[in-house]
Amino acid sequence: MFGFTQQKTITDEVKIDELLSRGIENVFPNKEFVKAKMMRGERVTLYLGVDPTGPTLHMGHVIPLLKMAKFQELGHQIILLMGDFTAMIGDPTDKTSARKKLSSEEVMANLKEYKNQASKYISFSGSNKALFKFNSEWLGEMGFADVLDLASNMTVGQMMERDMFENRSKEGKPIYIHEFMYPLMQGYDSVAMNVDGEIGGNDQTFNMLVGRDLLKTLKNKEKFVIACKLLVDPTGKKMGKTENNMVSLDQTPEDMFGKIMSWGDELIIPALELITTIPSSQINKIKNSILVGGNPKEFKLVLAREIVATYHGEGEAKKAEEAFENTFSKGGVPENIEEISIEGSGLVEELIKKEIVSSKTEWRRLLQDGAVTSVENGEKIKDESFIKEGVYRIGKKRFIKIK
Repeated sequence: MFGFTQQKTITDEVKIDELLSRGIENVFPNKEFVKAKMMRGERVTLYLGVDPTGPTLHMGHVIPLLKMAKFQELGHQIILLMGDFTAMIGDPTDKTSARKKLSSEEVMANLKEYKNQASKYISFSGSNKALFKFNSEWLGEMGFADVLDLASNMTVGQMMERDMFENRSKEGKPIYIHEFMYPLMQGYDSVAMNVDGEIGGNDQTFNMLVGRDLLKTLKNKEKFVIACKLLVDPTGKKMGKTENNMVSLDQTPEDMFGKIMSWGDELIIPALELITTIPSSQINKIKNSILVGGNPKEFKLVLAREIVATYHGEGEAKKAEEAFENTFSKGGVPENIEEISIEGSGLVEELIKKEIVSSKTEWRRLLQDGAVTSVENGEKIKDESFIKEGVYRIGKKRFIKIK
């Protein structure tokens, strides 16, 4: 269907085992099923679906992209699917309320850089190029009768097995019909493309398995699903904008490097496993070194250097590391500090607006913990309503200049 049928696959058992185990939460129906197909030399077609709900890809997307790259290296056909239709509806996964619906124009503006960003990990050229598709191609063409026919393949009871729906129901929060439809539409992507497999984060397992069921029902085809582990903070939350710990692919090398260095030490090993290609044997050595008292900062530098080099190149990674060392390890202050001008609004409102802090709650916690200090004299700021010109450090890595 997609061409390139003569592409030769690689049946290296060690590489296949590594691919199907490192950073993987679950494989459906099982790892042995997928491994057997690959060891027989079958060329599988698999895809990663991304809803363009924001203007940039981030480290959460890198986890399955690196897996896709390994499949591509072994000669298999990979597809990066833009959920330009499903993004307008909104995936209810992990949401306590309905997502804001996006317009087609907003979605297309969001995904403008996605292909270019993804190309740092997978290749869209050459004899085994990745395909770039949009699910509006088939979902946008469905009539009401088609939608009803698709909906007949799943029950309300099956939908209510999803934790977020069950929780909302118990809390008396509304569940909208279009949210029920979302997994069906995402699942239909597998049918429309007639794929062999799908890869995504483990938070997408329900949606991916709906696609597996639909493909079995409608085309009598067995689809495998690979659910990757997520990079989560110590509280179990996904890395994201709300927690102010997300690394976006539109960040400068310096910002990317500094943000990674601000992560907690407990993220070093999971991040090395999930978002780098550093060999597992080396990661195990790093893990053992930390356990016997090695300095975590040394290994966090390895992590930051690797991530920045993969995306921005070795030269930019070296410059970013030097800038980090000059700024933070030697007690300096960055040259380009975010300036905050207080005109008609409070300081915390401006900090939230500029995404320096995520909420008033975070700001209060930082103040209570003594994490806001004057660069000039080291004074710890505790007063929520303070407004005084000067340069201030927020936590370890953030600086602001109040005007």
